[in-house]
Amino acid sequence: MSGLCGWWGSDHDQAALSAMVALLSRFDRAPVQLLLADGCAVAVAQAGGVHHIYRHDGLLVALWGHPRIEGCTEQEDDQGVAQRLALLWRARGPQACQALSGSFALAILDSTAGEALLAVDRAGSLPLHHVRQGPALYFASSPEALLAQSEVHAVIEPQALYSYLFFHMVPAPASIYRGWQRLLPGQYLHCRDGNVCIGSYWALRFQEHQSDSFASRQQSFLRLLRQAVERSLGNDPAPCGVFLSGGTDSTTIAAMVRQASGQPARSYSIGFDAPGYDEMAYARLAARHVGSVHHEYYVTPGDVLAAIPAMAAAFDQPFGNASAVAAYYCARMASEDGVTRMLGGDGGDELFGGNTRYAHQALLSLYERVPALLRQGCIEPLLFQQRFCRGFAGPWRLFAKARRYIELATTPLPRRLESHNLLLHHGPRTVLDPAFLASIDPDGALASLSGAWWQRPERQPGQLSQINALLALDMRFTLADNDLPKVRQACELAGVEAAFPMLDDELMAFAACLSPRDKLHGRQLRPFFKRALLGVLPPAIVRKQKHGFGLPFGLWLTQHAPLRAFAFDSLSALRRRGIVRADFIEMLQGPLLREHPAYHGTMVWILMMLEQWLQAHPAPMAGTVRTVDVSGTIDGNISGAGSATAATESQVRLGATA
Repeated sequence: MSGLCGWWGSDHDQAALSAMVALLSRFDRAPVQLLLADGCAVAVAQAGGVHHIYRHDGLLVALWGHPRIEGCTEQEDDQGVAQRLALLWRARGPQACQALSGSFALAILDSTAGEALLAVDRAGSLPLHHVRQGPALYFASSPEALLAQSEVHAVIEPQALYSYLFFHMVPAPASIYRGWQRLLPGQYLHCRDGNVCIGSYWALRFQEHQSDSFASRQQSFLRLLRQAVERSLGNDPAPCGVFLSGGTDSTTIAAMVRQASGQPARSYSIGFDAPGYDEMAYARLAARHVGSVHHEYYVTPGDVLAAIPAMAAAFDQPFGNASAVAAYYCARMASEDGVTRMLGGDGGDELFGGNTRYAHQALLSLYERVPALLRQGCIEPLLFQQRFCRGFAGPWRLFAKARRYIELATTPLPRRLESHNLLLHHGPRTVLDPAFLASIDPDGALASLSGAWWQRPERQPGQLSQINALLALDMRFTLADNDLPKVRQACELAGVEAAFPMLDDELMAFAACLSPRDKLHGRQLRPFFKRALLGVLPPAIVRKQKHGFGLPFGLWLTQHAPLRAFAFDSLSALRRRGIVRADFIEMLQGPLLREHPAYHGTMVWILMMLEQWLQAHPAPMAGTVRTVDVSGTIDGNISGAGSATAATESQVRLGATA
């Protein structure tokens, strides 16, 4: 619905900039502002017509999103933030970004000083892609806009495809296209005299010790939470809605909307008619408790089938999180109700300790406290002697569980976080085509994970508790690379804007100052958060286990013939691309899926969405990977031989009629 694009160091004209803008706002033509100067240009498309731009002599400043800045009041006009940033830029250079808060992506192009700056907000809630082409630097919030320039070429990077198969998304700063990159949360790109420097203007810094009383912390937390929701609601008279899963975060946001606005929240929930997947009862309980105007919709296998091509085309990169379908239908339901902005609870788990794996990792880490002499001299030799263990027929299962525990506990972090990884479970040689495997580094995905783990601000792991280290990692890999793009792009396809109150800068800073015991106490998740909200949340929701909008795709594959046919047709097309082994696809469609529909259904989804994305975004592949033209359409959907423009038009039609 909106975005930022432009270039630095090129002599293109306004027509070239207009061509980028035409592909920037793919689903709804938002009002646009264009700025051009000698050798540089920037454009902002913003829903609602709010443009944070400033121009003075050869200086162009543009921000996309909802930024705030020190020294500016909310009563000042839209240009105030950009003008204030221009002054700080001249005084502080790239560190001027430290004065900004809120959601934003920005470009400062200073032709007089010969410098340019790109940056994104502290949570990475808005993307910014960039690519060097000769002396020129091109940038855009959407890759589609970059492709409007004839000088910019898109060649699919095999290593990025491997990262997708490993993580089910492509982690930043990498991109699916060779030579393209994205900015990480709190990161800037500074270009001067032809040299490019990438650095951080902000990082989440944890304080391990908390001296304030609970009452004081609770008061501050509730105040900051209410303010964050107020900012997310904004001054727009158009109504806002709330994603309501019935979990602690979404219920909290819905409750705070009423406190902040004095009006009941408009809540929207998705259900599934499948055992073990439907959480609608909790959503209804939450809606009654907070007094929201509640709306709900049950997603069907036919809905999933209708949405797949549109969603594959809408996402900037291959994306394998199936819950994006639920987010899309939830946002579309709100859009049809007149809502223009949806508030999500994303970020609460990563700030306050809400993911179940945090407790699991803490349990595994207890083994490190056992004296090494006892571990290596007694426990491990005893448990790993097959002949000894099998002599105890009765407790054999207990021995097997103990061995599995020790195997995981002795695997260092962050590698053991991938203990259920589908690609590692089967092995790259079993899954991947030999030619494709030869073109990539199989250790590259884990290396990127380890790099993020060790590149924390504190550097030395002994200075940071395990829970905070996991939170810091998840802020990047789980949140900025997965959850936020999922919600943001699903909302974009549905025609609404996404906002994330939990990622308010002041609230993030508050969470970083909580003690580790406030986030994980024994195996109790987010103890401070739950205790502080006892008067806000119903007890049943405080006690419930996390679930979310998980999609029963594997189950539906076994029950819904059209969905299964579409998925298997997609896998048949993918096998001709030389990425995944044909014999593995045959095994996946047969015994593996029958053996465990939920687990291996996820692999079917990942491969199906990859094929659908490749069809909607045709581009050559680098290296030795074969590029196959998949002609014709699959089940009446987008053709692999079609252009990117045709894919975009098709997805808009599907988004309107699915």
